[in-house]
Amino acid sequence: MKITKMQIKDYDEVFSLWKNTEGMGLHSDTDSKKGILRYLKRNPGMSFVARENGRLVGTVLCGQDGRRGHLYHLAIDRSYRKKGIAKALVNRALSKLAAIGFSKCTLCAFVKNYAGRKFWRHTGWTERPDIIMMAKDTGK
Repeated sequence: MKITKMQIKDYDEVFSLWKNTEGMGLHSDTDSKKGILRYLKRNPGMSFVARENGRLVGTVLCGQDGRRGHLYHLAIDRSYRKKGIAKALVNRALSKLAAIGFSKCTLCAFVKNYAGRKFWRHTGWTERPDIIMMAKDTGK
C-alpha cells in the first residue's frame, strides 16, 4: 500500500469511494470538485489517499482553522478494511498537523455511523458529550 498526498486529479476516484461508503455525509457544494480543490489549496499537503497496486482504497481529508486540526471523510474500500489503512491515513494526517504546530485535532461522526464511531473510539478518540455541533447555510 502506498499513501500519497491527495491531489485534485484523484477527485473522481475519491468521490466514488465516498459515495459508496456507509455513514458518509456528502454535500453538493463543499464536496464538489470545486469545493475539494478549494479545501486542498487552503490546506496543502495535509489530505491523503491510499492506493494498493494503483487502485484507490482509502482517503482522509485533513485541514486546520488556525487553532485546531480537523479530519473529514475518512473512507476505506470495504474489501480493504481491517488492514491498518485507516489508522495509517489518520496517523499521516496527525503527523502533518503536529509538524506544523497543532496539538489538537477534531472530527465529526454521524450519530448513527456506529462502525465509524467504533473505529474512532478503538483508536483513542474520545466522544465529547459536552459539545453539540450546529450548522447553518450561509445563503450563498
